Amino acid sequence: MASFELVFRRSVAKDLRSLPKQDVARILERIDALRENPRGQGCVKLSAMERYRVRQGAYRIVYEIVDSKLIVVVVKVAHRSVVYKAR
Repeated sequence: MASFELVFRRSVAKDLRSLPKQDVARILERIDALRENPRGQGCVKLSAMERYRVRQGAYRIVYEIVDSKLIVVVVKVAHRSVVYKAR
């Protein structure tokens, strides 16, 4: 299976800056695992849109998959209590 390219929205850097460093390291490991299998274990398709999410502790990683170009776009990383709320 081909490896997917990871693309981050600019807002993800801001999301990660506000999190504890130990959690950021685990989140980045989880995001890196999406390269090999973006629809792997723990992946849930969000019903309202063409996005997916995976859990990493109390945090959620929301992303989109572009199969035609082999790209995973990381959209948002946030605590589970606020990740799905509109700004």
